[in-house]
Amino acid sequence: MTNEQIRVLVVEDDADTAQYVRTVLERRGGMAVTVVHEPMSALAEVAAHEFDVVLTDIQMPGMSGLELLVELRSRAAGTPVAVMTAFASVDYAVEALRRDADEFLVKPVAAATLLDRVTALAVEGRAKRAAMGSNEVVLAVGAHPDDVEIGVGATLASHRAAGDTVVILTLSGGAIGGDVQSRRHEALASAGVIGARLYLHDFEDTRLDPAGGLITTIEELIAETEPSVVYTHSEHDRHQDHRAVRQAVDVAARRVPSLACFQSPSSTIDFRPTRFVPVDGFLDAKLQMLAAFESQSHRDYMDPELVRATARYWSRFGGGQYAEPLEMVRAATMLSSKARAIGVAAAPATEKVDGHGGHA
Repeated sequence: MTNEQIRVLVVEDDADTAQYVRTVLERRGGMAVTVVHEPMSALAEVAAHEFDVVLTDIQMPGMSGLELLVELRSRAAGTPVAVMTAFASVDYAVEALRRDADEFLVKPVAAATLLDRVTALAVEGRAKRAAMGSNEVVLAVGAHPDDVEIGVGATLASHRAAGDTVVILTLSGGAIGGDVQSRRHEALASAGVIGARLYLHDFEDTRLDPAGGLITTIEELIAETEPSVVYTHSEHDRHQDHRAVRQAVDVAARRVPSLACFQSPSSTIDFRPTRFVPVDGFLDAKLQMLAAFESQSHRDYMDPELVRATARYWSRFGGGQYAEPLEMVRAATMLSSKARAIGVAAAPATEKVDGHGGHA
C-alpha cells in the first residue's frame, strides 16, 4: 500500500458516535474523514468523490444502512463498506453479509478494533483496484442534468462494463427546466445506475459563459481525475449553453488525448458524426438512466421508443443493432470492444453563436 492518505466516509446520524469515529480515524490513523448524517448525503459524496472505505450505521432516517449498502454497491463498486450497529443481532449480521457488506461491527467499537478494521479494508480495496489493471478514466461534460445521459448514456454504460471509471460533470442545475433539488436527486439516481461519479455545479441556467468560470471548473476536474477520454456537446447546437460548454471544454481539455462530441435534442442538421459506437447490450442501461429524470418525462426526446429508434437509426452507419453517434475532434487510440468509444479523428470545428434557447 502506498503512503497516500486513507479516505473514509462515515455515515452516522448520532453526532457523538460520528465524532468518536472521526477522532479515532483522524488522530490515531491519520486518515481523511468525511462525516454525513443521512444516506442521501452519503450518495452525493460517493458520486462526487472516491473513498477507500465507507463506514455506515444501520438505523437512520429515510433509508437504512442496509438499503444504503445496496445503493453503494452500484454507485461505488469496489469500495469496501463496513456496517455498524448497536444491536448485536444475528439477523442484522446475516442480512448485512447477504447484501455484501465487507465488515460487520457492533457498537461500541473499541478504538484499536475500529482502526485495525478500517485500515485493513482500505488496504484490501486498494489492492483489488490495482489488480484490475490500467483501466481508463472517462469524463462526460454536460450543461444540464440529462444532457450527458441523452447523448452518451449507453456508451458510458459500456465503459463501466469494461472496468473504466466514469465521471459526469454537469455544470448547471437546470433551473429553467424544473426544480433544482429534484433534478439534483434525479441526476444522482441516474449516475447510480451505472456507478458513475457525478459532479454537479450551479452555474446559472441559459447563461453559461466559458470566461465566467466554466473553463477553470473543467480544468480543475480534469487535473483531479486525469481522464483519457472526454465527451461533451457539439458546437452544432441551437442551445447557447451547449455551445458555451463545448467552447470551455476545447480549452480545458486541450491536453486530453481523446475528445468527442455527442448529439443533443437541440443539435442542428450540421451535426455530422464520424464515429458510431455500437451499444448493443447497453441501451437498457441508458433507458434506466433516463427514467431517473422523472421531472423531464413529458419531453418527447425522453420517450423510450424514440431513444431506441434513434439508436437503431444510427446503427446503419456502424455495427450492431444500436449505436450512438459522435463527432470526433481528436482520438489518440482506437479503443477496444464493448463500445469503448473513441476511433478516428474528425475535422476541426468552428464556433457558432446565436441567442436561441432550447433544451434545458
